[in-house]
Amino acid sequence: MEDIPQPTSEPYEVGDKVRVYLGSDDPDNRFHNERCEVVDVFEDGLGEETGRELDRFSYRVRAINSGSVIPVQFRHSDLVPE
Repeated sequence: MEDIPQPTSEPYEVGDKVRVYLGSDDPDNRFHNERCEVVDVFEDGLGEETGRELDRFSYRVRAINSGSVIPVQFRHSDLVPE
């Protein structure tokens, strides 16, 4: 059985190196497995709705290979430590 990478138990911070980890049915799957650096951290009320505190965090990331900011904000659960 394949080990499935898991997000950290703490919010990511600007400068953290992460890898995008999305399911094959995700509309943004073209970014799956992209190595990135966190450039912005955002918070909203989703964690209150779901009861999972880390759901309140989303992130803007920059692709390490190209240096381009990816035009999608990713939720905490979409990113795993690099």
